[in-house]
Amino acid sequence: MKRSSIVTLWRMLTLVRPLTGFMCLAVLTGTLACIAVQAIPALGGYAVLCVLGCDTPMGLTAICAVMVGLALLRAVLRYAEQRTNHYIAFTLLAIVRDRVFRALRRLSPARLCGRDKGDLISLITSDVELLEVFYAHTISPVCIAALTTLVTVLFIGSFHWSLGLLAFGSLAAVGVILPVLVSRISGSTGEVLRVQSGELASHVLESIRGLDETIQYGGAASRMEGMRQRTQTLTAGQGRLSRLTGVNRALANTLILVSDVSVLMLGMHLYTSGSIAAEGLLIPVLTLMSGFGPVSALAGLGTTLQSTIASGRRVLDILGETPETEEITGCSPVQFEGASCENVRFSYDGREVLHDLSLRIGPGHIIGIVGRSGSGKSTLLRLLMRFWKVTGGRVCISQRDINTINTADLRDMESYMTQDTELFQDTIRENIRIADLSADDAAVEAAARKAALHEFIVSLPEGYDTPVGELGSTLSGGERQRIGLARAFLHDAPLMLLDEPTSNLDSLNEAVILRSLREEGAGRTVVLVSHRESTVRIADIVHRAENGGLH
Repeated sequence: MKRSSIVTLWRMLTLVRPLTGFMCLAVLTGTLACIAVQAIPALGGYAVLCVLGCDTPMGLTAICAVMVGLALLRAVLRYAEQRTNHYIAFTLLAIVRDRVFRALRRLSPARLCGRDKGDLISLITSDVELLEVFYAHTISPVCIAALTTLVTVLFIGSFHWSLGLLAFGSLAAVGVILPVLVSRISGSTGEVLRVQSGELASHVLESIRGLDETIQYGGAASRMEGMRQRTQTLTAGQGRLSRLTGVNRALANTLILVSDVSVLMLGMHLYTSGSIAAEGLLIPVLTLMSGFGPVSALAGLGTTLQSTIASGRRVLDILGETPETEEITGCSPVQFEGASCENVRFSYDGREVLHDLSLRIGPGHIIGIVGRSGSGKSTLLRLLMRFWKVTGGRVCISQRDINTINTADLRDMESYMTQDTELFQDTIRENIRIADLSADDAAVEAAARKAALHEFIVSLPEGYDTPVGELGSTLSGGERQRIGLARAFLHDAPLMLLDEPTSNLDSLNEAVILRSLREEGAGRTVVLVSHRESTVRIADIVHRAENGGLH
């Protein structure tokens, strides 16, 4: 459900709570800095009156000294405000990034399966960074503008109530009415632009990853046209927002000019009618002319705040999204003594994938599951990992429902090798060590030997320190798969779940891997999933996946 802008702003404000003291300091220093700025021309007016022989609160020398002091003080206060605001912003951005990554880890893999990766990258980078505008250049400026407006109106109103009322109306028109009006006109433009930016990022990422296929099949023109259309759409939207920003600035400047002239004309009327003295004419006009700075900073919020709210909404949606399976803690530990599936049913996107599936996985056995693509083999492994919840029936480890087993314990008992081994831009050694960050080099090498990978690695010029490249681009599909298998061995769990472990291997290498599984996997329980009959020939028991069940 799409939350309103007010709710989004409130949720974003609640994140500031741990830094409330710093925010108060930023508002205090900013307000004092703005008052100092307004006081300087007002004191200049008193200096003029002093030269003309009028009665003033201070002498000319004292007025000049105070003006110099306020100018220096304003610089110090302004620096303190900016530093505090940016400290708040960057601290909160670090907190938000941490929470976003925690949320992504919590939602993965079920909630992120099939999600637009380019859009996620746009959210993690540009959307989070755009929140800096809100925390550094919106919250405290709004508070500062409200406080300085109050001080300005009271000061000007002390000369005549009508001058104070006109000053209040002028400042409110620039700082409140104009931003609200422009925000209503811009509508959802900011949110649409954030979505379009994510779509463009996704298209670019997809184009880069599929560059080889694009070149091979002559699809460059089509990909370029798609990029051109998305860029033009985004540029057109940004152009509309920029034009609206320009109109907003022009209206703000016009309102400021009209307000200054109006106060001057009202002051002249009151002066000629004898309602105020010369001081009441000059000082309010000078004060108001220098008092639009804080509210002018708010005038542009009508357009910029839309994009910020859109980004905040996208970030908050991720933070507030409910994971498919919650992390379980506080349950008693359990030792692996086999696993089972009892009348398991599972549906995905309204389509039933598994129907009354039952499976007994005895300790120390190799269980083979063979079947065509889409028969539910991989889904079964994900249910054993508790990535998804079953629709019906139950999955058990050691006769306990996995929903009553601590998530950390479940992960320790299971090694899961997926069809597509994801590699990080690091060395082969560190990519294997992901399975156990505390493992020493000897353990990593032993795992590589079990996966029939050691001889290949030592044949490389840099051996285990060979970089794999981005997404493992320097390695073949079979080599990446064997790294995934080495991870599974290094994790040293009693239950190994292997999803198509030989799909990218030729017959010779498949035989090597299978022999390694039989010899090195002694004592472990293995669930081996494949569409190849040859792969499951090492299994003690073979099941065929058909029609949502096992036969």
